[in-house]
Amino acid sequence: MSIQWKGVMPAITTKFTDNDTLDFDMFAVNIKAQLEAGVHGIVLGGTLGEASTLLDEEKRELTRFTTDFVKDVPVLINIAEQSTRAAVNAAQKAEEDGANGLMMLPPMRYKSGDRETVEYFKTVANSTSLPIMVYNNPIDYKVEVTLDMFEELIECNNIEAVKESTRDITNVTRIKNRFGDRLKIMTGVDTLGLESLLMGADGWIAGLVCAFPRETVAIYELQKAGRIQEALGIYRWFLPLLELDINPKLVQNIKLAEVYAKIGTENVREPRLPLYGEERERVVKVIKDSLACRPTLPDYKNL
Repeated sequence: MSIQWKGVMPAITTKFTDNDTLDFDMFAVNIKAQLEAGVHGIVLGGTLGEASTLLDEEKRELTRFTTDFVKDVPVLINIAEQSTRAAVNAAQKAEEDGANGLMMLPPMRYKSGDRETVEYFKTVANSTSLPIMVYNNPIDYKVEVTLDMFEELIECNNIEAVKESTRDITNVTRIKNRFGDRLKIMTGVDTLGLESLLMGADGWIAGLVCAFPRETVAIYELQKAGRIQEALGIYRWFLPLLELDINPKLVQNIKLAEVYAKIGTENVREPRLPLYGEERERVVKVIKDSLACRPTLPDYKNL
């Protein structure tokens, strides 16, 4: 399946049982809600997917389960490794397990220089036939992939997209001006979702979509149809929830929101722990206040 880099793709959370094993039953509940809402792809094993805590075999199980469960939209798995060799191995296993594409971070832990980062991405790209989206998030991961670096990276035909998470909204225009449609743009910051789409981003790798899939897809479809004021109204309602994504405890925040949406549990993998005390109360208030005035959505699937 080729990937159409557009629309809403949830950076899906990984579900765990009370015994800290993969909870495929609840995972299926959430994936079904995403598909019914009209998402355009599924991204596994990202930050929200608690990638750093997953065993290699668990990543493979998630990939195989999801590609078997999901038939009509592409399934991507995140590559976040410390060495080029490990990243190549992960990419090849993902292809074996049926993934349709890869989301790739720069090397973990080691702060690679520009030349090293480019070589890392190109080596992995040349080891697989899967299409690749480069995850550019210098705020959290300390390595920026510059436009000059992308000029080299797109020599690899299967490097097709960027998850734009620099927090600089003007970067969308810079990428479009330089690369046109050669490098597709998927915005990766929830609180800049609509702004990025209006500036020309092709889609949205979203976080709070895990709990509120219909609202997220509605925003995308409405703005695409030119119904900007309607999209803006939903987005303004959504913003307090979206801000739960730009927080060190985004995983706990979003999983708590999934509980209130009845499509998830609070179970996280240690060293993460569920929210507690005043911190939890603050997040619960945001969720409850939002649910109390949840907007009525138009028939966004038939615009």
